[in-house]
Amino acid sequence: MQLLKYSKYFFVLSAVILIFGVLCLAIFGLRLGIDFKGGTVTELKFTQEVQSSSIQAVLNEQGLNNAQVQSTDNQGYIIRTETLEKDRYDEIAAAITEQVGEFEEVRFESIGPVIGQQLTRQAFYQLILVSLGIVFYIAYAFRRVSRPVSAWQFGLTAIVALVHDLLVVLGVFAILGKFGGVEVDSMFVTAMLTVLGFSVHDTIIVFDRIRENLKVYAGQSIEFIVNHSLSQTLVRSLNTSLTVLFVLAALLLFGGETIKYFVLALFIGIIAGTYSSIFIASPLLVRWQNWRVGRR
Repeated sequence: MQLLKYSKYFFVLSAVILIFGVLCLAIFGLRLGIDFKGGTVTELKFTQEVQSSSIQAVLNEQGLNNAQVQSTDNQGYIIRTETLEKDRYDEIAAAITEQVGEFEEVRFESIGPVIGQQLTRQAFYQLILVSLGIVFYIAYAFRRVSRPVSAWQFGLTAIVALVHDLLVVLGVFAILGKFGGVEVDSMFVTAMLTVLGFSVHDTIIVFDRIRENLKVYAGQSIEFIVNHSLSQTLVRSLNTSLTVLFVLAALLLFGGETIKYFVLALFIGIIAGTYSSIFIASPLLVRWQNWRVGRR
């Protein structure tokens, strides 16, 4: 199977997706949830059937035009608003009871803007530390591979694939935030870290086979070795990813609103990670190695 023969098409496809995603991210940005910008989240469970539009109408009357109402299971609703003091919340709760119906308060949480900024910084540091850890781990694991491909080439190529996967997910959520009002929260950061782990897992499977074949087929061209390695690992990678995607698809359909976008981020990230491990990381390794040889 000569997958590398089509590598330029894979690069062009990824470039188009990434450029579009980065532009959307730069223009729209991410719609930050209360975990990052501060605010109040309230979960209510009504004793009778109500419509989210009725709750939204009450919130608008109370001057909370930017409030978001999200339905959950069994007549439950999650309401995200600006930061509310207890007295102000009691006024709104009384208005909802009077105009919509009786409810049980499941939770009421407020996060200040200072805490939100701290969480934003921590999320950024987490992503940076994980990426650096992956580079050093791969460089160490592949340290005995010195000819013709260096260990650092494996590590840095894997990071390029990881950045590709992150930008795909971020671009999609920038679009969803602009046109669908989807916010990113701490669960989204958890999803991104999970995507990083899964993506590098797929990439290491392919790279490990390349490492073995560099010894078995010493003297052969790098194109032959990488092509052969991809042929050996392709079915395994696809089977692993498809198994996970089937589970995530079931969660998207039946898992409820509270984890919907967490699962969606995982779903998109795993598709992007599987694609980049096979069609981006390995061809990029070949292009880099050929450039090094040509430079010599």
